Amino acid sequence: MKDTTQFLGKKVLILGLAKSGFAAAKLLSSLGAVVTVNDSSPDEGSKEIAELRSEGIHVICGGHPDGLLDEGFELVVKNPGIPYTNTVIKEAIRKEIPVWTEVEIASRISEAPIIGITGSNGKTTTTTLLYHMLNVAKKKPLIAGNIGTVSCAVAETATKENIIVLEASSFQLLGTDSFRPKIAIWTNVYDSHLDYHGSSAEYVKAKAHLLKNQTSEDYFIYNADQEVLREVALTSNAIQIPFTLKGKQQKGISADESMIYWNGEPYVSRSIIKLPGEHNLENILSATAAAILSGCDKEPIESVLSSFTGVKHRMQFVKELKGRKFYNDSKATNTLATKSALAAFQTPTVLLAGGLDRGHSFEELRPFMGNVKAVIALGETKKRFAEFAASCEVEQIILAENMVDAVRQADLVSVEGDTVLLSPCCASWDEYASFEVRGNEFIEAVMSL
Repeated sequence: MKDTTQFLGKKVLILGLAKSGFAAAKLLSSLGAVVTVNDSSPDEGSKEIAELRSEGIHVICGGHPDGLLDEGFELVVKNPGIPYTNTVIKEAIRKEIPVWTEVEIASRISEAPIIGITGSNGKTTTTTLLYHMLNVAKKKPLIAGNIGTVSCAVAETATKENIIVLEASSFQLLGTDSFRPKIAIWTNVYDSHLDYHGSSAEYVKAKAHLLKNQTSEDYFIYNADQEVLREVALTSNAIQIPFTLKGKQQKGISADESMIYWNGEPYVSRSIIKLPGEHNLENILSATAAAILSGCDKEPIESVLSSFTGVKHRMQFVKELKGRKFYNDSKATNTLATKSALAAFQTPTVLLAGGLDRGHSFEELRPFMGNVKAVIALGETKKRFAEFAASCEVEQIILAENMVDAVRQADLVSVEGDTVLLSPCCASWDEYASFEVRGNEFIEAVMSL
């Protein structure tokens, strides 16, 4: 951690506890800030709150008191999920008090260079791939952000010998000011979180904080197959590294059906890649480019590409049983993710889908249902998904009682050569606390066959 006095004596309000608020409060207090934490949830014997109070940090629970910002706060650090329509945030902006997320603090104290990764899809896979490449190459990477430990806690212990690989959401990036990653990766952009950002333009603007402070000494790796990101790249001051799936290109990293190219030269054969799906090739290209720019030799990169089979709950290979392959894609909570999953397989597919009913249409999946031989529908949307599957002329449609029943039914209707794919196309909150819990139940059910 850098030796810094920038927070010494500064009055800071942490809005929202959770993991990020807890880590930011402890760090800022250790750096000499006068910290107050405010969380809307009541204090119900929280160990974290007790620990903060034992260290002299003021904690206010159960709501936002009137006049909270009248105490002379010079900085607000908010939980990324708290919207800017929150009354305290609106008042802070009116009073011209800076509003950050803890990612900004991490960037200010980190001795290690940061590789920042964002995108509507593929962030976690790209982050994990790159981490493994750097790790095999003995570059001492540390993983942070959405996928790992809170970034300011990672930055607190990082040294110049490390590289921080940071997965950053639009929520986190919007609350940054001077954040400047040495390498920025933007995997793709699709409409997402519009209830938070208000419009597609504001969503893109929030993610563009990733590169706004980069200079000609930094790198920006971006998806050149998307017009919106080509336009974003025009605003970048960094060295631009485009990636594309549209055949060999002379600049950046590219791929055709058989080969990955680096600046137009053959780099590695696609035949060694274990991770399935064209959408994952985007993640592979961006991670590989960042690994090369970080000084990795080809051998560690090839080693990871020939062994990495996926992130847990994202196109995760679970097991092969009697010639059928089972995949856990529980993290697919929308049509875009399930569409990508279906496109990854050319084999007859038994699809397990359904979950929380938000009323969204499944129509975008229609062009990708050709290889689906059976649908096992579950959750709140099971009847709607079954009706959609019937309109796609899927041969077999089964309404399952629960995940164990769904896996049992998939076992019965599948044969050798089939793919059994859990890709729900819906959030998990109708029956599960998270998509992780849902995915773990699928894995357990498959393992018990």
